[in-house]
Amino acid sequence: MAGGVLVTSINRRQYEGKVTMFVLVTCLVAAMGGLLFGYDLGITGGVTSMEPFLVKFFPSVYKQMKDESGHESQYCKFDNELLTLFTSSLYLAALIASFFASTTTRMLGRKASMFTGGLFFLIGALLNGFAINIEMLIIGRLLLGFGVGYCNQSVPVYLSEMAPAKIRGALNMGFQMMITIGILGANIINYFTSGLESGWRISLGIGAVPAILLCIGSFFLGDTPNSMIERGQKEGAKKMLQKIRGIDNVDEEFQDLIDASEEAKKVEHPWKNITQLRYRPQLTFCSLIPFFQQLTGINVIMFYAPVLFKTLGFGNNASLMSAVITGGGVQMFICQIIVGSMIAINFGVSGEGSFTHIEANLLLFFICLYVAAFAWSWGPLGWLVPSEICSLEVRSAGQATNVAVNMLFTFAIAQIFLTMLCHLKFGLFFFFAGFVLIMTIFIVMFFPETNNVPIEEMNKVWKSHWFWTKFVSDVVVDHDRKVVA
Repeated sequence: MAGGVLVTSINRRQYEGKVTMFVLVTCLVAAMGGLLFGYDLGITGGVTSMEPFLVKFFPSVYKQMKDESGHESQYCKFDNELLTLFTSSLYLAALIASFFASTTTRMLGRKASMFTGGLFFLIGALLNGFAINIEMLIIGRLLLGFGVGYCNQSVPVYLSEMAPAKIRGALNMGFQMMITIGILGANIINYFTSGLESGWRISLGIGAVPAILLCIGSFFLGDTPNSMIERGQKEGAKKMLQKIRGIDNVDEEFQDLIDASEEAKKVEHPWKNITQLRYRPQLTFCSLIPFFQQLTGINVIMFYAPVLFKTLGFGNNASLMSAVITGGGVQMFICQIIVGSMIAINFGVSGEGSFTHIEANLLLFFICLYVAAFAWSWGPLGWLVPSEICSLEVRSAGQATNVAVNMLFTFAIAQIFLTMLCHLKFGLFFFFAGFVLIMTIFIVMFFPETNNVPIEEMNKVWKSHWFWTKFVSDVVVDHDRKVVA
C-alpha cells in the first residue's frame, strides 16, 4: 500500500508459499460484499431523481422541482430533509451494525458475518422493491444499512487474512473494485429503468441479486486461518493455510499466527486496548482515514450525481447517463476547484443560469477525472489501510472503528449535502477541495509504507517512523519469542 514515508530499515519476514488459484477465487467471491455497498451508492441518486418515485413518496419535492416561477434557486430545488433521510438512514444503520458485526466476526468467524450482511441486504432490497409507503421504504433502507455494516466490517478483514503479504494490497483493492462495479451497474440499470412507471421498483429490487450471490458464495468459502485459530480450530486452520499457500510446509507462518492469537487472547477488552498509547497509530488511521474519505465529497457525488446534474440543468435521461459515465469513471483537488469555478461563473450566488451543451460536457469530464482519481487513491485506501495495520488483538475493534466513522460521516454528509448546496452554492466544491488538500498533506507526512510487511510485524514500522516512534513501546516481542529493543 503506497504511503508517504518509506521505511527501509525493517527486517521483514518472508513466508514460503505461492499465489494459488484457490485464494484468488476465494478473495474474488468475498469481495462481492463490495457490490452491496457500491450498488446502493449508485442506485440511490438515480431513484431519487425519477419522477414516479418522487410523486409517490416525496410529492412536495416533485412540486418544487417542477416550479418554473423562478422563486426557487436552482441550488435549492431538492433541499428536503425527508428525501435526504431516505438516503442517509442506511448509513446510520450501518454505523450501529458495525459494532455488532465486530463481535460476530470475532466469535463466529468472518464468513458468518459476511452471510449475515448478505441476508440483511437481501431482505432490505425486497422491502424497498415492494414498498407501498414511506415507512416500508425507510425500514428497508435500515436493513440495507445493517447489511452494509456487516459486510464492510468483515470483508476487508477476510481479504487481508487470506491474502499472502506480497499481494495483500492488490487483493484488498478487489473490494474497492467491486464497489466501483456495483456503482457502474446500478447507474446503468437506472438509465434503462428511468422511463418505466415502476422503474424505481426494479432498480431497488435488483439489489437482491448481489445479496443472493454473497449469501450463496459465503457457504462455499473457507474461513480464514486466523479466525479458525481464534476459535480453537488449529488443525483445520493449518489445513486451510496449506491450501491457500499451495505448499505443505507452512510451519513458520502457522506458528506466528498461533503466537499472535495467544497474545490476542490475553486482551480481554479490544475496545479498551485500542485506546492505549501503543495503539495510537492504529486508532488514528482507523478514525481519520474514513473521516477524510467522506470529506472528499465522493459519496455525495456518487449517490446525488443524477440530482446534482438535474439541478444544473441536465435533462432526466442525460442526468442518469452522466451518472453512468461518472460511475465508470482519472485527479481531485484541481477537479473540485474547476467544477466549483464553472458553477460559480454560470450560476453565481443567485442560482439562476444554465450550461451550454459544451460547458455541460466539460463539467462532466472534470467530475469523471475526479472520480477516477478517487478510485486509484482514496477509494481503496479507506478499506485497505485499517485491515493492513491492525494486529490481531485490535483488528476487529480497528475495523469496526473504521466502518463506524465511515458510516457516521457518510450519514452526516448525505443528510446535509443538499442543504449545504442550497446555502454554500458553488462554494461547496471549494469546501471539499480544501479537505482534499489537508488530507493529502496528512498522508504524506504521517502514513508509512506498509507494502510487503506482514501484519504481525507492523509494530516495527511504527517504531521506525519519525512521528509514531514516540507512542510505540521501545520493547517488543519478535517471532522467535525474544525480547528485543
